[in-house]
Amino acid sequence: MIINILIGLIVIGITVTIQAYGTHFWLIHIDKKYTHLPESTFVKKSIRLLIFTAFFLLSLHFIEASVWAFVYRIHPGIEEFESFEKAIYFSFVTFTTLGYGEITIGSSNRLLAGFEAINGILLIGWSTAFMFSLFQIIWEKMNKIEYKNQNKNKTN
Repeated sequence: MIINILIGLIVIGITVTIQAYGTHFWLIHIDKKYTHLPESTFVKKSIRLLIFTAFFLLSLHFIEASVWAFVYRIHPGIEEFESFEKAIYFSFVTFTTLGYGEITIGSSNRLLAGFEAINGILLIGWSTAFMFSLFQIIWEKMNKIEYKNQNKNKTN
């Protein structure tokens, strides 16, 4: 049990690091490419930004769930996954806390699945907060653009 707790904590550390570096990279990308856009193109580009951000965050989660699947596959005490496809399927179902249950881990190692579920909740919540923050920034800028346009129309 202690070994599985240590493995779980190490994998959580790895996936949090992936999420941290990934979101940091994406913030730099957003700052370089989208912050200084002219008002005329901002609305169209902001929708594209939201779509690409969602795809990017989903890609991070795919990588993170794959790390868990890799651990399941190489763990000497887990024999339920004869292929990486089954391990990744189980990992995605667990990471998203869906928990279908048609594939399970033996009782001596099932603690890892609990760690993965907690990890998935944390990282998906992080991505949700990131998307919400991005949407707030876009909303504020769009309101400023609208306010400027209304004031121009009043003065004309």
